[in-house]
Amino acid sequence: MLRETLSVMRDLPRLHEIASVAIRYGGGDLVRMLGLARVLERAGKLLHWHVSDEIARLDPPVRIRMALTDLGPTFVKLGQILATRVDVFPPTWIAEFEQLHSRVPPVPFDLLRAQLEDQYGRPLEEVFDDVETTAFAAASIAQVHRARLKDGTPVVLKIRRPGIVPKVEADLRILAHLARLVEFDMPEMRRYRPVQIVSQLRRSLMNELDLAKEARNLTVFARNFVADDSVRIPKVYWDYCGETVNVQEELQGIAAGDLAGARAAGMDLELLAARGADAVLKMILLHGHYHADPHPGNVIFLPGDRIGILDFGMVGRLTDVRRGQIIDFLGALINKDEQALLNILTVWAGDAEVDEDKLAYDLTEIIFSYDDLPLREIRIAPLLSDVTAVMRENQLTIPPDLTLLFKALITLEGLGHQLNPEFHMVDHLEPFVLEVMEARYAPAVLYRRVRRGLRDIGEVLSALPKDISRLLRQARRGRMRIDLDLKRLDHFGQQVNNAANRLTVGVVTASLVIGSSIIMTVPQAPFFLGLFGFLLAMANSIWLVYSIWRSGKQ
Repeated sequence: MLRETLSVMRDLPRLHEIASVAIRYGGGDLVRMLGLARVLERAGKLLHWHVSDEIARLDPPVRIRMALTDLGPTFVKLGQILATRVDVFPPTWIAEFEQLHSRVPPVPFDLLRAQLEDQYGRPLEEVFDDVETTAFAAASIAQVHRARLKDGTPVVLKIRRPGIVPKVEADLRILAHLARLVEFDMPEMRRYRPVQIVSQLRRSLMNELDLAKEARNLTVFARNFVADDSVRIPKVYWDYCGETVNVQEELQGIAAGDLAGARAAGMDLELLAARGADAVLKMILLHGHYHADPHPGNVIFLPGDRIGILDFGMVGRLTDVRRGQIIDFLGALINKDEQALLNILTVWAGDAEVDEDKLAYDLTEIIFSYDDLPLREIRIAPLLSDVTAVMRENQLTIPPDLTLLFKALITLEGLGHQLNPEFHMVDHLEPFVLEVMEARYAPAVLYRRVRRGLRDIGEVLSALPKDISRLLRQARRGRMRIDLDLKRLDHFGQQVNNAANRLTVGVVTASLVIGSSIIMTVPQAPFFLGLFGFLLAMANSIWLVYSIWRSGKQ
């Protein structure tokens, strides 16, 4: 199985690099458990199994964070996604994952120039009036340069690093193989849903690698806030955009992290905090399309106490069903309704086994601990942390799209408190939740819901006679089939097949020995035929012994 899953030989050099870094930071046992050592040894790659004393003294979360940093952009992004899994990892791990940043030295502009001229099909001087060759921001996937269009408009160019795509794709292939191996061979790891996490990582990275998708995100958000003068989204210059470059308006203002500069400019920090919170909550609760990383580096303060929002590479999307669940969840938190909270968490837990009595007791404990606090004094970040800690203790996980949302809410509340120590997220949440819940039960909405339900029932009833008739025909013909998907059944079948093959080879070998012995005792029989039979039997025996030994090692 291992040779099949890691048969892509082009990824072996990168696999060796990953295994070496894992071993350097104390992950040798995991490398052995997954069988990577055998694969690399067969490929002629040598692994050094020594862990330095300095690294061995570090806590596991620190070692993992350092290993992810050394492995580059794909693994840094993986760590950033893991930082959103507050339902899976305890606070010490989350704190380490949150330190992961993909800031790296910029690529020389000459390398970018060739890529840009290939994109535009002409010299760069014919496209822009001026381009600054020094990047003012650089990350592992792209870097940003200031420029001016031919009409003098100041813009910023977000340019993808050359050669980044093949490396990321190789990393994703390897991670997908490893996730399947972990989920298959380590049952205790299944609750962490490694395959689902890698799938989320793939979607996130593919979106960030295609800079045209970020441009489309900017266009959507700009349209959503076209009537809101307090929020600015950079304008996209589509004539200059493509998969490898994104050209957008340069917003000139004060970085959200520069509080002293904002005060010196006479800005109202309390108003900025309120407007920033309202903008993100509007994205989540009304639009269902939100900025997933509203930290100070992605927010800028503009004249007139307006909010500029940057970097839409990481965005979240909510279906109508999920948005309804979020509203019910936030409403349950605001109203301190543990039964409603229990109902929502059990829905999110999916097929996982839930001890509802224990979960209900744990949620009651949380609600009781906040019972004496006035509503406006409740902070969302600690409350969400308590709820996710309860889910972690009950071996439950939250769907990945919701962990990204929770992380955005926690980051937003942190930014609000930096701007205004008296900031209360609940003051901003409650009006939105009440507005959406009231709109949910408006007569027009109820009418549409009832009409849709009646239509669905009608379609089911109209199809029922045909379905029953088809079922009966299949039963009469003996073609009725029930599909069962049993975990590890395919592995068991493979083991049975291997055992049958060995048994067949053993029988054939025994037959060859007996037949060759008879031939050798007959004077008139050809001697070489008996000798050939013995040699073939010996080869079969060697293969059989090696096969049994290898299966024991695996």
